[in-house]
Parts: sequence; structure tokens; C-alpha cells
Amino acid sequence: MAAAEIHPSAIVEAGARLAAGVRVGPFCWVGPEVTLAEDVVLDSHVRVDGRTTLGRGVRVHHGAALGGPPQDLKFRPGTTSSLEVGEGTVVREYVTLNLASDEGAVTRVGRHCLLMAYTHVAHNTVVGDHVILANGVQLAGYVTVEDHAILGGLVPVHQFVRIGCHAMVGGGYRVPKDVVPYVRAGGCPLRPVGLNLVGLKRRAFPAATLAALRQAYRLLFRRGLTVAEAVARIRAEVPPCPEVDHFARFALASERGLAR
Repeated sequence: MAAAEIHPSAIVEAGARLAAGVRVGPFCWVGPEVTLAEDVVLDSHVRVDGRTTLGRGVRVHHGAALGGPPQDLKFRPGTTSSLEVGEGTVVREYVTLNLASDEGAVTRVGRHCLLMAYTHVAHNTVVGDHVILANGVQLAGYVTVEDHAILGGLVPVHQFVRIGCHAMVGGGYRVPKDVVPYVRAGGCPLRPVGLNLVGLKRRAFPAATLAALRQAYRLLFRRGLTVAEAVARIRAEVPPCPEVDHFARFALASERGLAR
């Protein structure tokens, strides 16, 4: 495999670890604690700082800044924290991904994600695999976005909020509370507007699973029950499957409250 290819105008500090097949484009800067796995591409004017690891095949487009210190007043210089980006993820123009704020903590973006232009992922946030964040999505600190979630353009997400797997949030809507897995959400204030059936069918969820999720959805959002009451009825009445179990556990574990 070819050795790393570094443009003459780029700066790669001593200590940085570049695997075979890495390409560092014009006017990029790579810090001394950075690790770039095989076939990572930094297009141009990209800055990668801090204890940052980019997985195999990550592509970072023009002007992105990865691994900078968090925008958090409690962060102290010298704190040992890190940023990890999983293999195959695409980071578009002017995206910013920050280090975690706390000693030993990690900000993490999963595998095969698409982070569109001007997305911000703040300190201590965890983004799962196959997530799409459209242009201008702003994730505050300590946010969790589970696998296969999709956030539309210009969506701001409040700190400590969780967005469940296979959920979809419409563009431009503020997310101040947790969004349960498998649903579509929109409106002001944010509320669920049904299951994300198009996405679930595209991912070949069985008809029996979709029927069970519909029943769980109605109990949680259409019967006027408390979350605890709804979860109790889901567990008693809905045919069991891993998806329904995750739906119920996610709802019951919410600390910020559910968008509902």
C-alpha cells in the first residue's frame, strides 16, 4: 500500500501517526497527538488537533476543524480527553468536532456517518453509526444520537438530550427533550408525528416488528398515560421483540423528559 501523501504546503507535526494511503491536502495542519488510519483523506485547509483518531477511509472536506478544545468554560488546559471518528465517515465543509471536556472522556462519531456542511458536534457527545446530520445541525454537549438517526438541516439539540435509533427529526426544529427510537418528530414544540415507517421499511424491518412498534407508539403517545404507565402496558400487551424492548427502556430512562 502507498505511503502517506502530504502536500508541500501542509504541516504535519512530529508525533502524528499517519497510516499507509493517507492523503493530506493543501494547507492542512495535523497536530502531534493525531492518529490517521489507512486511506484517510484531508482535502484542504483542514485542521486536526488534540488526541484525535480518524478511522479508516474517513474523508474530511475543506475547512473542517476537528479535535479543538471544547467550548466549555469548565474545560482546563492540560485535560486529557479525546475525539474519535469511525471508519468511512464523511465530514463535509466547515464542520467542527470538539474534544471532550472531562479527564479521560471521549467525543465520539461512529462509522459510516455523513456530517453535512457547518455541522457542530460539541464536547462529550456520542453519535452512533450510519447517522446523517444535515447542513447546520448543532449538537450541544453530552448529547447522544443513536444508530441510523437522521437530523434535518439547522436542527439545534439541547445538551444532554438523547435521540433514539432510526428516529428522524424534521429540518429547523429545536430539540429540547429526548426523541424516542423509530419515530419522526417535528413541530414547535417538538412532538412525535408517527413512526419513521419509510426509513424502517427501507431497512427491511419485518411487518410483525412494525405492527408491534405501532402498538407501543399508540400506548406511549395516544392514550394519555404517564411514561411509567405506558411502559407497563407495553410490556404487558405488546408482542415482545428487541425493538419494542429498546423503545420502552429508552422512554423509561429519560431524564430530560420525552418530546410527546
